[in-house]
Amino acid sequence: MASELYNTIDALSREKGIDPQIVVSAVEDAIVVATRKYYKSQENLRAELDKETGKIRAFAVKTVVENPEQVEDPQLQVTLEDARKVNPDVELGGELQIPKVTEGILGRIAAQLAKQVIFQKVREAERDTVYNEYIGRVGEIVNASVKRIEGPDVIFDIGKAEARMPRKEQSRLESFAMGERIRVVIARVERASKGPGVVVSRAVPELVQHLFQTEVPEIYDGTVVIRAIAREAGERTKIAVMSKDKDVDAVGACVGMKGMRVQSIIRELRGEKIDIIEYHEDPVTFAEKALQPAKVSRVTVLDASDKHLEVVVDDSQLSLAIGKKGQNVRLAAKLLGWKIDIKSEEEKRQEVEQQMSALVGSTATPLENVLGLGEGLIEKLTAAGVTTVEALADMTPEQLEAIEGIGPKTVEKISIAVNNYFSGLESGEAAAAPAEGELQTEEVPEAPAEENAATEEQAETLSAVEGAAEEAEAPEPAIEEPEAGTESETPGSSDEQS
Repeated sequence: MASELYNTIDALSREKGIDPQIVVSAVEDAIVVATRKYYKSQENLRAELDKETGKIRAFAVKTVVENPEQVEDPQLQVTLEDARKVNPDVELGGELQIPKVTEGILGRIAAQLAKQVIFQKVREAERDTVYNEYIGRVGEIVNASVKRIEGPDVIFDIGKAEARMPRKEQSRLESFAMGERIRVVIARVERASKGPGVVVSRAVPELVQHLFQTEVPEIYDGTVVIRAIAREAGERTKIAVMSKDKDVDAVGACVGMKGMRVQSIIRELRGEKIDIIEYHEDPVTFAEKALQPAKVSRVTVLDASDKHLEVVVDDSQLSLAIGKKGQNVRLAAKLLGWKIDIKSEEEKRQEVEQQMSALVGSTATPLENVLGLGEGLIEKLTAAGVTTVEALADMTPEQLEAIEGIGPKTVEKISIAVNNYFSGLESGEAAAAPAEGELQTEEVPEAPAEENAATEEQAETLSAVEGAAEEAEAPEPAIEEPEAGTESETPGSSDEQS
């Protein structure tokens, strides 16, 4: 028959869910510690619990050697001759157990020390048991009851252990009462130094998935599949579903008749909003669905490898698409697994205009690239702020004539040179030499005064010759003769002549 002490140990083991032998070992270790403290000895001590009598024996253990020369430490080794004086049956190389008296001599301090060791060993064994029990159940839904509230944390009873729910694992909309039973998700298991090592959550997406599996038979039997879930606990959840049967509407199955199924889940989550979206393999179509209730104008894939999308919405839909504090677009990005840039039509138009302006501004060609413009003319244009061919081409003749030193003939030369430059670009010969007969506008040194005077006389002579030639070639005016029987209107009539 087992002793009363062993029965107590067995009952404690069943209560804590640990092996009784662990508690027995803890008691034996506690007696060893107390015995060593009392005898102030460094001997190798051991203790044994007798299940029948309930007594605990402590003894020192020494290794048996052949002769005194082999004894290195008298507290750990003993010669064969001395060992057989205590136990005649001992053999060479064996162990000699020397009893230590413990009953009635350990005292109160040793008993308290033994008690602390026992409690410590039991707690360590309990933590190991809890860890081994729940480490393989992470992500599982369990029923729990509220045991107590410690500051921001809530302590639950989950059966064989206690679980802790920190503030960040709680929903903003939820509050708990003592003894209340709720469903929680095992988030992780920790080897904590004290307190429960199981951490549970009501904020993870797995809880919503489990609730849909419970409420929607089509999800439970696999007809409808949950492809993605994005959740911000206490605020909103987006869930993407897909039907394997073309005759089954995935979204309708989750909503239920008159919304009964989804309303049941919303009540369980204390009023958290839920958006049920039909899943699409095409990210563009999926993005349009995920941003509901906002209406999307167009979706563009910016980088498929980096999973980057650009979404453009109407100006009136921008705030709805972004959501409160960016919640709608943030959940949509989590649901898709893509980065989303969302812009209004006006923002997109301004962006395009800026890109076009930058593109136009980047194509600046120096005036030196235009053949036919002399250095002096280029200096005049530069002084007036015209430094590129593009700016020169945009100027009107009136604007050019307004520049000091440029007249109508120079404007014509500039026009010819610019036209030849752009014609060369179109034909791929921008760098070709100017064609024969092309007007050069480089400044020519002035001729001596005598040559200028001769030139003027030649010009006057040439003008006189050309004028005479024009008079010779001009036809003489025709003289009309009066018709017969018509009186002449010239002064002096025929009567006067006669």
